[in-house]
Amino acid sequence: MVQKAKILLVDDRPENLLALEAILSALDQTLVRASSGEEALKALLTDDFAVILLDVQMPGMDGFETAAHIKRRERTRDIPIIFLTAINHGPHHTFRGYAAGAVDYISKPFDPWVLRAKVSVFVELYMKNCQLREQAALLRLQLEGGGRAAGAETKEPAGLLAELSARLAAVEEQAEALSKQLDDESADAAAVATAAHLERKLTGLRRALDALEPGAGNTSSVPSQN
Repeated sequence: MVQKAKILLVDDRPENLLALEAILSALDQTLVRASSGEEALKALLTDDFAVILLDVQMPGMDGFETAAHIKRRERTRDIPIIFLTAINHGPHHTFRGYAAGAVDYISKPFDPWVLRAKVSVFVELYMKNCQLREQAALLRLQLEGGGRAAGAETKEPAGLLAELSARLAAVEEQAEALSKQLDDESADAAAVATAAHLERKLTGLRRALDALEPGAGNTSSVPSQN
């Protein structure tokens, strides 16, 4: 069973949170509410999120300050943030949002379909990265365990390599399809960059896996997946 991605919705107004849930429910992912910046930071201590939808205007810690805290933490600095705002003070205000680490800045009222499409891209990228980490973990177990991985005690090394290769091929195919979806002028630059980073990591993992094949020579060096 594929684990669902978590999406963090941050807004001090319950009606806005309800509206976001209605828009994003079609993605069939786990939606987590936070009614303040402090509550959002608390949620980020324990859970991993694919993307954060963050309201700019909130009492106490506003969206900009919340984003600054998120980007300072090593655990959360790479989570995409989409700012939502009902105010528009021109380019300077928008620039402040991007400077705070946002990948997008959307003014209310927004098109529900556009917001859902943007969020779905980051959910897909998150799921691909999760799959990639799984492949990397299996590969490390193969290397460190002398040909035996946890949960696969009965598999011979050749069988495990074949299984890893098949799983990686499936992720490579999905990543290629996602890159084609993003290959147009309207695609978010941040999403395109993230997809390119994912493809580079996949290429490194494929090289490492190929190096483990019989007769491939030295197998002691595995590219970092960071």
